[in-house]
Amino acid sequence: MSRTAIVTDSNSGITQKEAGELGIRVLPMPFDIGGKEYFEDLTITQEEFYEKLASGAEIFTSQPSPAQVTGLWDEVLSQYDDLVYIPMSSGLSGSCQTARLLAEDYEGRVQVVDNHRISVTMRQSVLEAMSLAGKGMPAADIRKLLEEEGPYSSIYIMVDTLTYLKKGGRITPMAAAIGSLLKIKPVLQIRGERLDAFAKARTVRQACNIMLEAIRKDCELLSRTRDGSDVQIDASYTPGPGIENWLGDIMTEFPGIEIYHAPLSLSVSCHIGPGALAITATHKI
Repeated sequence: MSRTAIVTDSNSGITQKEAGELGIRVLPMPFDIGGKEYFEDLTITQEEFYEKLASGAEIFTSQPSPAQVTGLWDEVLSQYDDLVYIPMSSGLSGSCQTARLLAEDYEGRVQVVDNHRISVTMRQSVLEAMSLAGKGMPAADIRKLLEEEGPYSSIYIMVDTLTYLKKGGRITPMAAAIGSLLKIKPVLQIRGERLDAFAKARTVRQACNIMLEAIRKDCELLSRTRDGSDVQIDASYTPGPGIENWLGDIMTEFPGIEIYHAPLSLSVSCHIGPGALAITATHKI
C-alpha cells in the first residue's frame, strides 16, 4: 500500500505544534513587516503580529519561495511514496498555481489540491485528506475528491473596522470614510475563489444575526442528509472583545453540535484587522 503524506500551509490555521500531533507538515507563510521577513508560527506569533498591526507597521503578505516549497516536499518524500499538498485558495493567492507548476517536476508524486478553501474550512480538508489517506485512497484520487467537494463550503466574516480593507485596496478611501462615520460593520463572504461584500450592519449584534441566518440557510443547502449531520460548523475570529459572546451565540443557534473554533489565519487577518468574527459551514466527506 502506498504511503501518502498530507502537507498544507499555515493559512489552514494548523499550528506547527498541532501538525506534529496530527502527523502532517505545515509550510509557514511569509510576511514582510517593515522590510523584515517573518514566518507565521515560527518567527512571529499571533500576539506579535497584532502588536505590529496595531502599531501601524506596513505588512505585506507573500508566497513561500519555490525553494521553500520544494525543500519541504523533498524532505517529506524521502519518507513517503507521495504527498497531497493543500494550499490556500488560488482565488486568494498565487501560491497554489506556483505549487502546481512546481509539482510538474515530481512525476505525479505531488498532488496539489485547489479546492478554494482557507482557514478552518481548509483545515477540514486537511483532516479529511488524512482520513482518506489512512484508508488507502491514492493521492490523485484524494486530490480529485477534495476538489469536487471544494464548492460545498462558505465563510461569513464581520469586519469591525474598515481601516485594513482600505489599506488593501478592497474599498476606496471615500467609502471607508463614509462607512466609518456611519459605524458600518460590513459582513463579507468567502465562497469559492472570492472575498466579496455580503451585507452591511450598523451594530455587531445585527451583523452576528445576519451571519447566523446566512449560515443556517447554507447548512440546509449543503446537507445531503435529513438531520444535517454531514455539515461541519466552525467559528473563527481575530482578537477582540466579542469572541466569547459570538461562540455562545453559535452554540445557542446550533445546540448539540460540537463547534471547532480557532483564530483566522494571518493572511486573512492582515486584510481585515482585529475584532473580526467569522462562521463557516462545510459539507463533510
